[in-house]
Amino acid sequence: MAKAKSVYSCTECGGQVLQWQGQCPHCQAWNTLVETIAEAGPAGANRYGRIAEAGKPQRLSEVEAREEHRMPSGLEEFDRVLGGGLVPGSVVLIGGEPGIGKSTLLLQSLAEVGRSRRVLYVTGEESLQQIALRAKRLGVDAGGVIILADTSLQRIESVIRSEKPEVAVIDSIQTLYFDELQSAPGSVAQVRECAARLTRLAKAAGATMVLIGHVTKEGAIAGPRVLEHMVDTVLYFDGDPHSRYRLIRAFKNRYGAVNELGVFAMEERGLKGVSNPSALFLSQHGSDVAGSCVMVTQEGTRPMLVEIQALVDAARAPNPRRLSVGLEQARLALLLAVLHRHAGIACFDQDVFVNAVGGVKIDEPAADLAVLLAIVSSLKNAPLPGKLVVFGEVGLAGEVRPVQRGQERLREAAKLGFTHALIPHANKPRQAIAGLEVIAVRRVDEAVVKVRDLVSK
Repeated sequence: MAKAKSVYSCTECGGQVLQWQGQCPHCQAWNTLVETIAEAGPAGANRYGRIAEAGKPQRLSEVEAREEHRMPSGLEEFDRVLGGGLVPGSVVLIGGEPGIGKSTLLLQSLAEVGRSRRVLYVTGEESLQQIALRAKRLGVDAGGVIILADTSLQRIESVIRSEKPEVAVIDSIQTLYFDELQSAPGSVAQVRECAARLTRLAKAAGATMVLIGHVTKEGAIAGPRVLEHMVDTVLYFDGDPHSRYRLIRAFKNRYGAVNELGVFAMEERGLKGVSNPSALFLSQHGSDVAGSCVMVTQEGTRPMLVEIQALVDAARAPNPRRLSVGLEQARLALLLAVLHRHAGIACFDQDVFVNAVGGVKIDEPAADLAVLLAIVSSLKNAPLPGKLVVFGEVGLAGEVRPVQRGQERLREAAKLGFTHALIPHANKPRQAIAGLEVIAVRRVDEAVVKVRDLVSK
């Protein structure tokens, strides 16, 4: 019997080579080649099919541009992240840590959608009895949900064609296998082939396909990186396992904005949307404390108030420590250098720790000014006013740069009862905001002086 020929596939780009190499020749990634079985296909056949229908070329002006009809998912926070709801014919990939609540979220959503539409839930990890017990525990009416426990891609495709669901959930893509491939479920070849065929089926049938994906220990979705390129939307579901709050983010969305954030609370009856997430990320101090500064961050279209905490303490080692949680680590060292050079405040002999309260991750530079003021407050042991909100980007020359959506940030702060706002001068509103005194600054040293004057009042 002839030995099966093996090839090495890249887990990042899906490229194949005949011999193992340390670096993928296609995408230049290191240590990403894994051995798989080479699969022979019929000559001239397109193994993955076509996502877009072939046709004659047209001028873009001749193509009719129409808004996609969206289906409400039944969960307002889920709809926010999706861009307004589920789009027929779209493919959504959602990943997250084990036990974070991915299956619970989608079962609740299917139960709501299934009241008026045909929906299908395919599970490859649990039995039908386990799904029924979860639905009973959540107290949802899942009578309209069609359930299938199978891992064979061919049988799942047959059920989808016969049942014609408008929404189908696959839990999870790593458990499916295609009979014509000899590799094990979850391998690069199996995940790529199953995802490509399900994507093609969703486009042809006009059904919304939701794929649940496992994640690696680094937090990325397991499988080839091409998996994220094939789908229309990529969502990550995460949160502190010791907290009842869960965050869902959009990292890719062909039908909506990216970096949208949805907030859920895990209750006994499942996940419930949080309408005012700013309250989650603000600590309730009995009195003003040093090292605490409230900022307004922008997550997609939603402004949120987040508390930045800093702790500055004398270093007990030759090399002072710099640690940030929820904020970019390298930017902390940059901001400390700016604070020394342009405000005359040195921390070279101090350990500096910075944390974003509530487990939220802030990627935008609008947190720069709040981080600096929290550090100064902790270093001087001088609490900032409790009703002060801050935002602004800090440049290497010590200037305070404007940020996007400044008006929306200020309105959110005023709505939550804040009375003072320290912001970049370019973000100063033309019209006064009721109940909010705006203090506009152009440089870091000016911001430090303005806060000192505000504290001394």
